[in-house]
Amino acid sequence: MADPAKLARVLRVRTLQLGLAQADEMRARAAHEQESALSSRIARLAEQVSPVEDRAAGFSLAAAAHYDRVRTAEAEAARAAEATRAAKRDQSAVEKLIERGLAEAALREIRALRDAPPVRKIRHDPC
Repeated sequence: MADPAKLARVLRVRTLQLGLAQADEMRARAAHEQESALSSRIARLAEQVSPVEDRAAGFSLAAAAHYDRVRTAEAEAARAAEATRAAKRDQSAVEKLIERGLAEAALREIRALRDAPPVRKIRHDPC
């Protein structure tokens, strides 16, 4: 069985890593939402501004760059979500190790009490 103090340190580290991964995921999701909102705004503006289809073709390069940023933001959000899941799995594994260690320690105590010789009180008569 691993040292309980060492497992406690590992759990603290894994908990911190989980918090950092969750914060990273939130930032990635916010960036994705911003890019998506900007994408829909650009589409609405393009519809309103360009009455002629030929003029809209000039926007295609800028739009392609923007949509590339949207895809990048989606990929980053997916990567951050996977990192959060991995950090949660690591933290759960350490928590299970700690629980298993506590259960094994309790069983050892129970076995030690069972195997201990019976305690006999010696009572002295008053002298």
